[in-house]
Amino acid sequence: MSCIFCKIINQEIPSFKIYEDEYTYAFLDIAKDVDGHTLVIPKKHIENILDVDAETLEHLMNTIQKISKHYVENCGFEGVNILHASGSAAQQTVFHLHFHIIPRTSNDGVDAWPKFSGAKNELEKTFDLLKLE
Repeated sequence: MSCIFCKIINQEIPSFKIYEDEYTYAFLDIAKDVDGHTLVIPKKHIENILDVDAETLEHLMNTIQKISKHYVENCGFEGVNILHASGSAAQQTVFHLHFHIIPRTSNDGVDAWPKFSGAKNELEKTFDLLKLE
């Protein structure tokens, strides 16, 4: 398998493991872009959130919460951003489901929110398209 995250899970590639359980694996992102940037992945190969089963997603969310609480309660961070992309159009580059935890402190200079150019459609039109019935 050529999936880099599967290779990390199988210890074919070394990682800085933060946490592991039966279903999930969390490790530091090697980009070194932000202190504590952590990736949380399922141990089974799933492409993205559009393909994940409810049980696996629940395990992922529990792990994300556990790590996030640890960072805030024990590691000196004040909050976290949780980031995710599903699909090429959303700029997903590794096609193994993963969530980014970005630990935050006040005035850390990190701007984790994208700059949007503004909606193109009327809110009512968008609402009619998106609502679940």
